[in-house]
Amino acid sequence: MSAGPSNEGALAVPDPEQLFRYGYERLYAGDFPGAVRGFHKVCAADPANGEAWAALGDAAAGLDGDPGQRDAAAAYRRAVAIEPLNWSWRLQLAEVMLRCGETAIALSIYDALKSERSDSAAVRLGLGHCLDGLGRRDEALEEYREAVTLRPDDREAALALGNALQAAGDALASVELLQPLARRYEEDAVIHHALGRGWLALREPAKALAALRRARVNADAGEVVAIDRLIAMTEAGGDSDLSAAYVRALFDRYAERFDKDLVGRLGYAAPDLLRNAVDRVVPVRHGLRILDLGCGTGLAGVVFRGLADPAAAPVAGRAGRLAGVDLSPRMVEKARQRGLYDDLWVGDVIEAMERDLGAWDLLVAADVLVYLGDLTPVFAAAAHALAPGGWFAATAERLPKDGEPFLLGDTRRYAHAEAHVRSSAEAAGFTVRLMEPCTPRRERGGPVPGLLFVVQRAGG
Repeated sequence: MSAGPSNEGALAVPDPEQLFRYGYERLYAGDFPGAVRGFHKVCAADPANGEAWAALGDAAAGLDGDPGQRDAAAAYRRAVAIEPLNWSWRLQLAEVMLRCGETAIALSIYDALKSERSDSAAVRLGLGHCLDGLGRRDEALEEYREAVTLRPDDREAALALGNALQAAGDALASVELLQPLARRYEEDAVIHHALGRGWLALREPAKALAALRRARVNADAGEVVAIDRLIAMTEAGGDSDLSAAYVRALFDRYAERFDKDLVGRLGYAAPDLLRNAVDRVVPVRHGLRILDLGCGTGLAGVVFRGLADPAAAPVAGRAGRLAGVDLSPRMVEKARQRGLYDDLWVGDVIEAMERDLGAWDLLVAADVLVYLGDLTPVFAAAAHALAPGGWFAATAERLPKDGEPFLLGDTRRYAHAEAHVRSSAEAAGFTVRLMEPCTPRRERGGPVPGLLFVVQRAGG
């Protein structure tokens, strides 16, 4: 008695329906080579069958290596040639062309798909990947944002946006996006790896280590090496100040509503308090060369502009000048729109003070020291920047008791002990002319304990 027909025997029968069934059975079972063989036979039996070519593309796309992706692209091309208006096959063609490295071709297909359906998260994500690959990072970022807006729970879109935000220097936004994703995908090594990199950029070593160690548990062999390197670097490192990436990202995002929130909702008074203190201590009232450290949108510039303007004659034959520096490009742009500053630039405040020896008569830092821990390098840089006899006026948040020199609070702002401020200033050669408690702003419905000081460099 002979055996019944085998599956391979069934393939010899040119029955498209049976061949389709076989191909899909193999495809759903994850047997991509078997599925490719089945769909090849369908295409050979019925070359005008677009569905057969598209199914062959699906099967070939599941194969490892570049040849499989090339075969998938060729199959999708045949399917689209048969049915040029089939939107889903064109999307699959764009995706596989991108995987093949044919970025410009993929971009042109995605652009056409977007013109037909701009609400497709898959299309916006694909466009983002293409633009990223072509070095058009700002455009890519916007497409990733659209993809996440259209499909907030999509892992791939959120991960792409998180990585793009980090590359753009906005690690804070990246972490805020990736944290809920990490809670949802607790075993996803890629997400936790990205989250760890974000925390590293924000100089949060404990949080970075927690994320990286979780990533390592489920990472593949290739990723483990990179994760171990980051873990070792984090364990060996340490920096007391909040990162420039964190501060820049925070204020770039805050720029549009900064004045309204800070002055209105939080009762921000630091610039006015500083001007009042300077008027009480500094004898010169006109023609000063003033550098506004962490100028933000220029609120301090409003109250200090008059001290830079000349009176009858400039100080010591020099023209007065008001300049500002801030880490946030958007904040600097807002300050520029006020038309108050003679010069503005984006940069780190300590580096700005270290640029030119003795270039300034007055340094102003309104609510800036809260983003720095140890003030020793701040005063050293200030001594370098000021002319002999020059002045440094600033506000800080005040630790209620001396003990720790400074402390990072849960609002991610540093508070400083008065003893630390005094000792750091005196070590850099300053004489304290005024130091008193103040209330620079409100927080959570109550006054923030602050400290205001005006110090003078030796030689005046």
